[in-house]
Amino acid sequence: MKRLLLGSVVGVVILFAVVLARVSTTNANQAKDDPNAVVVTVEDKNPWTSLKLNNDNNTIRFAIVSDRTGGHRPKVFSKAVQQINLLQPEFVLSVGDLIEGYTTKQDVIDKEWKEFGAYVAKFDMPFFYVPGNHDLTNKELNADWKERFGRKFYHFVYKNVLFLAVNSEDTKASNVTEEQTTYFKKVLEENKNVRWTVVLTHKPLWAAADLDKNGWSGFETLLAGRSYSVFCGHVHRYQKFTRNGMNYYQLATTGGGSRMRGAEYGEFDQVALVTMKDKGPIIANVDLNGVYAEDLKEFSSDEEGVPVRNTTKPVPVQGTIEYDGLPLKGATLTFFKKPAADAVNQQYRSTGDALSDASGAFKPSSSRGFDGLPEGEYKVTVFLTESGRYYSGQVKEMSKLAEKFADVKTTPLTVTVKAGEPIKLKLEKQ
Repeated sequence: MKRLLLGSVVGVVILFAVVLARVSTTNANQAKDDPNAVVVTVEDKNPWTSLKLNNDNNTIRFAIVSDRTGGHRPKVFSKAVQQINLLQPEFVLSVGDLIEGYTTKQDVIDKEWKEFGAYVAKFDMPFFYVPGNHDLTNKELNADWKERFGRKFYHFVYKNVLFLAVNSEDTKASNVTEEQTTYFKKVLEENKNVRWTVVLTHKPLWAAADLDKNGWSGFETLLAGRSYSVFCGHVHRYQKFTRNGMNYYQLATTGGGSRMRGAEYGEFDQVALVTMKDKGPIIANVDLNGVYAEDLKEFSSDEEGVPVRNTTKPVPVQGTIEYDGLPLKGATLTFFKKPAADAVNQQYRSTGDALSDASGAFKPSSSRGFDGLPEGEYKVTVFLTESGRYYSGQVKEMSKLAEKFADVKTTPLTVTVKAGEPIKLKLEKQ
């Protein structure tokens, strides 16, 4: 009996060893065929969901930085370089406005590019330049760009993805010339079978009134029939557009001038982290305020900003808005100040705006986030988008409210702003 029991135990041990060896061998052979495979002992029950890792060789991971200028704030872009190095993309792309520009003085131009160059030199990966209006303001800056970087528009292909760097300031502001369109027509014809096309440009030219005049219509026609994504900056506010079934992304800032009111306004410092899969890109808008090193220490920086003078002299003010007796959520309010009696221009001027929350409360901003409004008399427009998000007015939408409330010429809403006095707006259902 003891011999029989011992023989059974030995048999089980041998059988288990054979199964284990078979499993281990299978994984070892798999590892030889695929060096990215997991080598682990697999049993009937295992503490994981799958061994199919998210590590396709066709995957591309890259970052896009946005505007750094227009009154750039200190210690943002220089820190962003360090933060992007933590994220470890394969390369970094830009959408322009890299230096303040707007000068003809060569010593200032040299100083600004030297400063910017010192920051991007710290990237662990390649950085691709794209020009913006600040970088190509005048003939002096245009000539300087050509001397430093050569081409103002170009393309490259990586892992069967085509990248197009488009110059939105070609010979003049907000313009794509026929020469540039011809260049990209040839590029696109030569790369018909790429799996995706990524377009980088500074300005959202598709939001202009005349797309034939600025050349975007001709360029966009070239993209018809292919899978693509477009990324731009310039407005310093994040917004996603959909055109021709494709996604167009207007990025916020990477240190550029901004009222920084948060994601609900599209105003935050970001880097777009793009993972290109076989089916297309996955975009993560990374708020740089949430990227920390392992030791949680502050990133070092001596980057100086450009001081912005607040000439409007606002007073703190807040208010509430109701519609048919109930709080109105997600309404974009724009405040148009009444001109002085002796002013040459007698038109009401847009001075500040606000977005109402779930309780109908709002805090207007003029020069800085939630800084209030200058004292005086105002007309107020109210616009309610379908999504209840902030309405920038870049692309025409229909308001869910009566049309008269959306136009400064027809709005019946007026307020007088005084320090310490809340604004109360009540709209009646028509």
